[in-house]
Amino acid sequence: MRFLVYDRLLGFGDDYWIEDDRGSKVFLVDGKALRLRDTWELKDPQGRVLVDIHQKMLALRDTMVLQRGGEPLATIRRKRLSLLRNHYRVSLADGHELDVSGKILDREFAVEYDGELLAVISRRWLTLRDTYGVDVVREDADPALLIAVAVCVIHLAEKERED
Repeated sequence: MRFLVYDRLLGFGDDYWIEDDRGSKVFLVDGKALRLRDTWELKDPQGRVLVDIHQKMLALRDTMVLQRGGEPLATIRRKRLSLLRNHYRVSLADGHELDVSGKILDREFAVEYDGELLAVISRRWLTLRDTYGVDVVREDADPALLIAVAVCVIHLAEKERED
């Protein structure tokens, strides 16, 4: 499954569609403006909230939190010792972890579980400069979760660069 995401997705207070490779609108990212913390909702085309995304307010390191149906889904933060490449750890509520590594700011990175590739995020496949793709490799993977993870790690990497 391949999805197209536009860089302006990271603007706050605006809504952006994520399309599949056929051009159909699959997910809506609903940015919430005028909040104390960075907040989005990932919705399906019918407007149902699939994943709530927000920044954790009190944390030593910048942390993003994902929730589904009001229940914790995942916590995302930068790994402590990752000097050469961007590495993020996604701690799932069920105790499992995903590893995100690559050139996050260039939109070139991979999401893995236990050494197995789940998704590749890349600009290389696309001709439009402001667009990147999320290629979900495993059929049993949760595309909404993987897109929410991509949004979070890009946001965290950009905030880190600004600081």
